[in-house]
Amino acid sequence: MIFDAGANIHDVSLAIRDAVAPVFLLTGIGSILGVLVNRLSRSIDRARAINAMNDEQFAKFADELGIIVRRTRWMRWSVGLFIFAGLCVAISIASVFISVELRLNLTHFVLITFIAAMFSLTIGLLCFLREIILASKEVISSSRQIP
Repeated sequence: MIFDAGANIHDVSLAIRDAVAPVFLLTGIGSILGVLVNRLSRSIDRARAINAMNDEQFAKFADELGIIVRRTRWMRWSVGLFIFAGLCVAISIASVFISVELRLNLTHFVLITFIAAMFSLTIGLLCFLREIILASKEVISSSRQIP
């Protein structure tokens, strides 16, 4: 039966136990989001500084600005995917508790939201990797040649 009487304390304690790992995942997502937002803000600040330069100075840094724009695009995708993953994890955790309280079978919904979170995290990490590669190319191309 889909509906039953309310949850008992044993069911609630099991739900709490099952929700612990995804809560730690949310902590990790938050930490990575902090890194991404910091990198994004630094790129935006550098782009603003380049755009504020006079035409002669701007010409020297036009290539760097192009790379920064590309990096910013990848970081925005990564941040969006990490936020979506966090939302999916939070929804899956809430669904576990809702299913216990209302005695609903939300197994497939919890599974789908968690799988969506994992795919989103994977793609977000790949976007982050792409941004790091672009940042590395920017450093390599702008550094002086060492004899």
